[in-house]
Amino acid sequence: MSRALLIIPTYNEHENIERLVHEIFAQQPNCPDVELNILVVDDNSPDGTSLVVKEVQAKEDPAHRRVHLLSRPGKMGLGTAYVDGFRFGLAEGYDYIFEMDADFSHDPREIPNFLREIQDYDLVIGSRYIPGARVDNWPRRRLLLSYNANVYARVITGIPVRDATGGFKCFRRKVLEAIDLGDIRSNGYAFQIEMNFRTWRKGFRIKEIPITFVDRNAGSSKMSKAIVREAVGMVWKLKARALAGEL
Repeated sequence: MSRALLIIPTYNEHENIERLVHEIFAQQPNCPDVELNILVVDDNSPDGTSLVVKEVQAKEDPAHRRVHLLSRPGKMGLGTAYVDGFRFGLAEGYDYIFEMDADFSHDPREIPNFLREIQDYDLVIGSRYIPGARVDNWPRRRLLLSYNANVYARVITGIPVRDATGGFKCFRRKVLEAIDLGDIRSNGYAFQIEMNFRTWRKGFRIKEIPITFVDRNAGSSKMSKAIVREAVGMVWKLKARALAGEL
């Protein structure tokens, strides 16, 4: 049986994480050929998120642990959390590696759809901006900011992806093996653009599938002006490095 690792970065997500773990594993019957495992990458959450994960682990069979925890010393950013998770997934031999938010903006019921499509592609992206997709509960200003950011990224870099900033995706391990993870330059939402761009430049097959994206109903958003500024500048850096033959 193949194995998939769902990487979930957390910072103050104790209200969500246990229920999310249960709902992910509720999809296992719909993924008969792939065993689902979870890696929570927690940045020393003051609210005790990691303690909740440890309580979940305590209920597992120690000989067949499916929930893993990577505790980091402080708030180190989204990009480094995923890179650390990718390294864990590659070292442990997972076939498919997911990115997924902890706040239920990404519906666990979509996981079987990703695993079905990844059989024919190398990266599957859950898109908010293709036919069939839906965005719920987002303020109009936030929706316009996200949509225009994706148009901007697509125009500047040329990447043929409608939702380059989306954070619900599934990689084949060979994609992550081919990318120099130590050379990743971004850490906020620009990280998603960079990973998609590097995947595309390497010639891997990318597929977008429509998802329903729902704004969080517990906890607080991690968006900031610094994250937006990083994304604005990163697309030009990626284009320059591609033109220089570095990517």
